[in-house]
This record gives sequence, C-alpha cells and structure tokens, in this order.
Amino acid sequence: MKTDRFRHEDIDSFLHLAADEGWLCDRWEFGFLLGAFPDGCFVVRGADGPLAFVTAVSYGTSGWIGNLIVRSDQRGLGVGKGLMKQAIAALQDVGTETVWLTASQAGRPIYEKLGFTAVDEVKRWAGYGSGDLVPEEGTICFEKMVETDRAGWGDERKALLLAVSKRGTAYESRDGFIVRQRCGNVTQLGPWGCSSIDDAAALLDRAIIGVGAGNPVVLDVPAGNVAAAGLLDSRGFTVRGGTVLMSLGRPAAYRPDNVYALASMGSIG
Repeated sequence: MKTDRFRHEDIDSFLHLAADEGWLCDRWEFGFLLGAFPDGCFVVRGADGPLAFVTAVSYGTSGWIGNLIVRSDQRGLGVGKGLMKQAIAALQDVGTETVWLTASQAGRPIYEKLGFTAVDEVKRWAGYGSGDLVPEEGTICFEKMVETDRAGWGDERKALLLAVSKRGTAYESRDGFIVRQRCGNVTQLGPWGCSSIDDAAALLDRAIIGVGAGNPVVLDVPAGNVAAAGLLDSRGFTVRGGTVLMSLGRPAAYRPDNVYALASMGSIG
C-alpha cells in the first residue's frame, strides 16, 4: 500500500467507487482539480488497484477538501485520516488559512478530531425544470461574478468561477448570478450568488426554464440562507438530504445570505 498522486488515469476508478456510494459527481471536476491543484490530490494504491482518494483545491487564502472515499474493505484502518492529513498539509504549504469541506453526519466526528468545526448545514434540494428545452446563451460580467461570489465566501475564487461559467450557462442580474451546468444525468444549479431575493427569484426562473419541463434539477444550498429555502419551496423543490459545512483554521468572512448554491456537489466549494 502506498500513497501517490491522483492522476487522470485514476478518474474511472474513483467514479466506480463513487457510484457504489451513490454519489452525484461528474468527470469534469477532476480535470479541473488535477489541473488547478495537482499537489493536493492523492490516491492510496494497493496490489489490486486504487483503495482510497482525496482531492483539494486552493483559492487565495482558502481551500476545499473533497472526494474523500475509501474502498469498503479498507475502512477503519486509518487510510482516510492519513489522506486527510496530507491534503490539509498540501493546502497549508501554499498559505491556505481557511480549509472548507462538507461532511456527512457519519463523517463529522472524524473531521472534528482533525480540528474542523461546523459552520453551517448544506441542504440538497431537488426539483424539475419548467418550460421548453431551448438552447440559450447566458450573459455574464465575469468580474462582477467574482465580486458577488467573494461577498458570500470571503475569498476570490476566479479559477473555479471561470471553469464553471465556461462549461455551463451563466446568467447575471443587477445583484447576482447563477450558473446552470450538467452533473451526471441531471442539471445542477450553482454556483449561485445574490444579495437580493427578488433578483435571486428571477435568476432561478430563468435557469430552470432552459432545463425543460420534467427534467431533474439539483442544487446544494446553505441552510443559513433562509430566503433561498423559501424560494425553492415556492418553486416546488424539496430537500433530499444534507451535509455539514465545516472549516479549519482562520474563520472566513462567510455570509450565507449571499450564497444560494454551491458550485459543485460538495467537493469544490
């Protein structure tokens, strides 16, 4: 058993383990992670192939850890804890002051032992598109998108925002933006940042119309954004699960009222 770099040729092995766990993730994010922060992505290899994975990505003074998965027959042996320590060290080596992650309730005690504390909850909302499926070009001022995102997360996340806006469809309003992108066999909304509930409602309606009536839509939303919950409920979305948002290190200038949805299903921020 040895720890090695997570490489592009390992993606299929990861996706196989993730499918066994019922995770919703997409191949594109690993291309982004391995390109943006390869020094923070690790795999434990055994004689019969990959046994465990973890990824990390750095944005300015903050970073995210995600995709920690250990093959079922290797759990309880300290493999995951070892990978977490390596990912944290990789982020700290480049000056990361705040490390974020989302944890299941079962995983929360493990992260607490590493020094993480709960900041918020993240609820997974699910619903359906409306209207006709019509190809549509989004419009976005990228610099404004960066500043709106910073208002929610307290850091500049240009690399992430550029990646998702290029692969998805991004829309802006006076007070916010939303990105619609594919994630596996569903449409994901996020990142979604806004400072006005009226603008957030208009952005949501614009995004789901382009999905097509009856097509599934998912998004991960901070529970601290009460307005987002009310808005989604009014559009027929329901909560299908959740995780705990946790951080390690310097408390960030996190403002959940400005964060309507995360950029991925938990692994990127």
